[in-house]
Amino acid sequence: MFKKLQQKWGVGPVRLLLILGTFAIGGSLCGRIGAYLLGLLAIDSAWLRVPLYIVLITLFWPLCVLVISIPLGQWVFFTRYLRKLWMRIQGRPKA
Repeated sequence: MFKKLQQKWGVGPVRLLLILGTFAIGGSLCGRIGAYLLGLLAIDSAWLRVPLYIVLITLFWPLCVLVISIPLGQWVFFTRYLRKLWMRIQGRPKA
């Protein structure tokens, strides 16, 4: 599985580790921020809390990953990755 990712992204083993670490740390940070913001809003009903949490995570994840990519030296990879992701969401062909 890791070999396939290395080939797909055209990176070596160390850079792959940094990229996967960025995904992990950025996702965790995003989850913490989402939970914190929900705590500030003090919403008690679960049927409203869950969709709001999903929206918050969806909005904050790209920002969190970009912020974490800076100290790990993966800014260029993640700006390209997020640009391709945005193109797919919009329905445009890959660049």
